[in-house]
Amino acid sequence: MNFKELIKKLNTSQKPLLAVLIDPDKFDPELVYLANKSKTACFLVGGSRLEKGDVTKTILAIKKISNIPVILFPGNETQLSKSADGLLLLSLLSGRNPDYLISKHISAAPIIKKMKLAYLPTAYLLIDGGAVSTTQKVTNTLPLNPKDKTLIINTALAAEQLGFKAIYLEAGSGAKTAVAATLIKKIKKEITLPLIVGGGLDSAKKVQQVINAGANLVVIGNALEKNVFLLIEISKCF
Repeated sequence: MNFKELIKKLNTSQKPLLAVLIDPDKFDPELVYLANKSKTACFLVGGSRLEKGDVTKTILAIKKISNIPVILFPGNETQLSKSADGLLLLSLLSGRNPDYLISKHISAAPIIKKMKLAYLPTAYLLIDGGAVSTTQKVTNTLPLNPKDKTLIINTALAAEQLGFKAIYLEAGSGAKTAVAATLIKKIKKEITLPLIVGGGLDSAKKVQQVINAGANLVVIGNALEKNVFLLIEISKCF
């Protein structure tokens, strides 16, 4: 399955898809081997802030042992790589920092064009997961209050009207609570875009809840850094 086929599935299939998020700073090849044996639809590679990891080297290492598509999940324009199969082009609509609404995109635009990267314009909504996330620190923005469902739903609606092609609901790495199933259901009723959901999903039970609520792509990252074998259990939900 290539990037275009993956996007088509997101938009047309009623079956949820599983994505494994890999932080180049914490790359573990064992996770890739397990993903090959599970129902993983794609890898997402990137992080809010990288210290020693290299995006391109991580992608090439994954591709040596897997044919699963590798999609960029960049924290900024320095995390782009032509070795990737595609790109989630994220705009942080939950925040009000112009750098992450448009300025970073202006810096990335000529690089994306030169690399001929296929991309999916994605509205990124950071929802408070009960812990201060790295995304919150790096972007200097506040997450949306999960109790303010009207604001979150209207932000998702605005994203659809602005022409975004997907909504990413993110509770943040290390979140204590995942995005609530009730909130996912409410958003699903109001928009037609595919929903990507991640953050705080550290058990098969929580994954099943967001699947039942209507998530089209479920992203597991931090939990697998702590226990790679959790992927086997989570994969059964798909």
